[in-house]
Amino acid sequence: MPMNCVGGPLPLTSLNHISLVCKSVEESRNFYEKVLGFVTVKRPASFDFDGAWLFSYGVGIHLLQSRNPEDLGEKSEINPRDNHVSFQCESMQLAKRRLQDMRIKYVKRRVEEEGLYVDQLFIHDPDGFMIEMCTCENLPVVPLASASPACRFPSAINSKLQMMNISPPK
Repeated sequence: MPMNCVGGPLPLTSLNHISLVCKSVEESRNFYEKVLGFVTVKRPASFDFDGAWLFSYGVGIHLLQSRNPEDLGEKSEINPRDNHVSFQCESMQLAKRRLQDMRIKYVKRRVEEEGLYVDQLFIHDPDGFMIEMCTCENLPVVPLASASPACRFPSAINSKLQMMNISPPK
C-alpha cells in the first residue's frame, strides 16, 4: 500500500540511537567500547531490565539483555547485503590492521561508481549484528528526480545538498 505523505515527512532531525538485544550485555559493552570506541553513559535507574547505554560519533547504542539468550542463534557468515549499521572511517588501512591485531574476522569490499571508490570493512559484534566501516563520503548524495512532490526532502538533507552544490529535484 503506497504511503500518503500529506504535509511532508515527519519532523526528524537526526539518528539518536539504535537498540540491540544481546546474549550478554557485558560482552557486547566491552566490544563496543574496546573495538569501536563507544563510552558507557548513564541510563535511567527506573529501567527494570538489564542493559547499557553507550555513546560516540553522535549516536547512541542501547544494549538490551535478552530474556532468552539461547534463542538468539549463532553468528552467520558476514554478508554485506544483510542488516547493518555503518560508520565513516578515517583510515581503512589502520582499521584493517587493528582488526587483524584483535583477531576479528572481517570482509573487505570495494564499490566503484563513475570512477569514485568506496572501501568497506564488515564485522560482527558478539551477537552477530553486522557493522560496516567505510569511506562512503567519497560518493556524493544525489537525490533521484522521481521523489514524490508530497514527500520533499527534510531540511537536513537540503542543507547537505546545498553544501555539496547540488540542487534538489523539482
